[in-house]
Amino acid sequence: MTATPIEELRGVVGDTHVVTDDDAMAGHLTDWTGRWTGTADAVVRPRTTDEVAAVVRLCAGHGVAICVQGGNTGLVGGSVPPTDRLTGPLIVLSTARMTDVDEVDVVGRCVGVQAGAAIEAIDSRAQRDGLMFPVDLASRESATAGGVVATNAGGVRMIRHGNTRAQVLGIEAVLADGRILRRWKSLVKDNVGYDLPGLLTGSEGTLAVITRVLFRLVAPPVATIVTVASVDHVENIFELLDAFAARGLRVEAAEIMTESGLELVHEHGVRRPVATASPFYALVEISGTGDVEAVVVDVLENASVTDAVLEPGPARALWAVRERHTESISRSTTTPVVKLDVSVPIRALPEAMAELTAVAGMVDHPCRPVLFGHVGDGNIHVNLLDVPEDAAESVTGHVFGIVAANGGSISAEHGIGRAKVPWTHLGRSDVDLSTMRAVKDALDPRGLLNPGVLFG
Repeated sequence: MTATPIEELRGVVGDTHVVTDDDAMAGHLTDWTGRWTGTADAVVRPRTTDEVAAVVRLCAGHGVAICVQGGNTGLVGGSVPPTDRLTGPLIVLSTARMTDVDEVDVVGRCVGVQAGAAIEAIDSRAQRDGLMFPVDLASRESATAGGVVATNAGGVRMIRHGNTRAQVLGIEAVLADGRILRRWKSLVKDNVGYDLPGLLTGSEGTLAVITRVLFRLVAPPVATIVTVASVDHVENIFELLDAFAARGLRVEAAEIMTESGLELVHEHGVRRPVATASPFYALVEISGTGDVEAVVVDVLENASVTDAVLEPGPARALWAVRERHTESISRSTTTPVVKLDVSVPIRALPEAMAELTAVAGMVDHPCRPVLFGHVGDGNIHVNLLDVPEDAAESVTGHVFGIVAANGGSISAEHGIGRAKVPWTHLGRSDVDLSTMRAVKDALDPRGLLNPGVLFG
């Protein structure tokens, strides 16, 4: 990049917020998994929507590509610049300084936030007014509003409240030419034309730079019970969830873990929740009226479970068993983890879990599968440990082939990014892909926003 655009960017956001030093930029150029590292001419950190608009206009005028970055907790390389150097200049636009959380609209049950606000900060602000932010992730301290909207994140509460798109009431974003799009009404019903907030949700920064979001909030359950139950078969978890529902209880979260994952977490300092080892474990959080604990105990006693424990919510020790999976996996592997977030129809979950576990026997190199995920919506987090880096693409193909054969999706809640672009044909027809490309070309005709993400 020539000196002139750099100096112009400094004039927009201030000298200290245009970073060009290699060491200072390093954390913005490698993603959370360690598999994806790119290059950039600068990291630019605006504070307001107007500053973002000025940065985008300047970049559009000089033909500078933009990689939009929030908390950089993505798993598919979508939050870092391309690995291969582009023919033209590129900046990382970081929303790290855009962390404002507005006052809560208690009556309308919503709150406006800047794109860089962390999920935990949004939920903490909602709690001050007796409400709750429905999107909950293990990375809640670092995942940002803009990131979860850009990837349409699901999280552990999706079974109860839906994915991020279901929580987006309004959006503010800067288009590729620097114009500001603002669709910002806390209306339950507003059907004037296309659902542009819904379109930008899940667009992975390829259509516009999200700067602010108006989120729906919900009333939290008065009290919950959390149980971890060991079972012999995935179908036993389905039966357990049906039994809770049949007794008038609400399932707030439903997670699945395997013995290999539970033992790994235990090896890294987390106490096993139950004494009896089993192939599968369900973590279920339940709410309801009356004596919820007594009903849960009764359901467990009559269910096909080999062992179980329960605690009143939030039951952080039980949740730690699930949430420490990612950390324990990262500490155990000898190579960067091949992390594949996929989904299958719930009815296909038992077969898919078995087939994905068997991937280790299908390859001629080290591969240790650890599976866990959101059993209530068919979302499996496939983690393949010890895989040589030159074999990562091949084993990924094995996994995606299994997912496609089971009628599933290669991306459940983390997006396509750069990692999954070669496989998008497994879930989208030529007509579907060309329609998406037409939308991209209409809103970003020069391809300056997140080049290489979602499209090859």
